[in-house]
Amino acid sequence: MGEKEGDYLALLRGINVGGKNKLAMKDLAAVFEKAGCRAVRTHIQSGNVLFKAPAPLAGSLAGLAEKALLKGFGLKVPVVLRSAAQLKRAVEANPFVKAGADPATLHVAFLSKEPERGAAARLEADRSPGDSFELKGAEIHLRCPGGLARSRLTNAYFDSRLGLVSTLRNWNTVRKLLELLTA
Repeated sequence: MGEKEGDYLALLRGINVGGKNKLAMKDLAAVFEKAGCRAVRTHIQSGNVLFKAPAPLAGSLAGLAEKALLKGFGLKVPVVLRSAAQLKRAVEANPFVKAGADPATLHVAFLSKEPERGAAARLEADRSPGDSFELKGAEIHLRCPGGLARSRLTNAYFDSRLGLVSTLRNWNTVRKLLELLTA
């Protein structure tokens, strides 16, 4: 190809969660390899794919992967992509880490793209009492002291309010993905 490759992360929503959308990680990796990615590897069973690809391929990869998963496995699964630099910026921008929050209470919702200007006004600050969130670019940083399972800050809520697709990861997973992506 001759084009400079970059390091990327694909985050799939709803893979192997609660016995639904079952997919072996070797099959998931094969989808990205067939699309032309190199050094493809997965992390845990919930749909995190790390790979190398030229920027033009990476730009179209979310749609390609979604189509391949539907055609090959019958899974209608949203795919959100981040470059290593984007993931690093998201980690560094977490306001709750800066404030000293317990990392076990933190999560990040990765959005399919940055919401339109003024979109944050459609999000209710008091939607889930005790929980807090902050929209920063194409990520929503969450602090859920009672646990994410009890929170009303869900993918469905953010998707409906912002008109985008989101996928959530806990803070430990986010940090580990950055470590793996930049190693």
